[in-house]
Amino acid sequence: VQLQASGGGLAQPGGTLRLSCAASGLTSPYYVLGWLRQAPGKEREGVAWISRREGTTKYLEAVKGRFTISSDNSKDAVYLQMNSLQPEDTAMYYCAAAAVDGYFPEEDEVNYWGRGTLVTVSS
Repeated sequence: VQLQASGGGLAQPGGTLRLSCAASGLTSPYYVLGWLRQAPGKEREGVAWISRREGTTKYLEAVKGRFTISSDNSKDAVYLQMNSLQPEDTAMYYCAAAAVDGYFPEEDEVNYWGRGTLVTVSS
């Protein structure tokens, strides 16, 4: 399995960015796909998850109502639409896949990681 993330960049506070992650090799529907982020000097945290099979989602409290995760199983892709960006959203964002079903994983359950894409929110 390979995950290729893209779409990071510089945004102003209140702006928007859309991250994309192309996954290859996901032969099973029993995966949860998600995005995690790590800000400078902070621990990595899960931002959003989506069940590939059920389409259910889970969000970090700090991004609820601003970020939306979606997936396109026909393209083996997962997206993160980020609206109303704030400086505290600045971080390296990682696409991830976990071979779990029926629940959302902890970070140590992630099986596959994509390379990070940097999001910087600054005026």
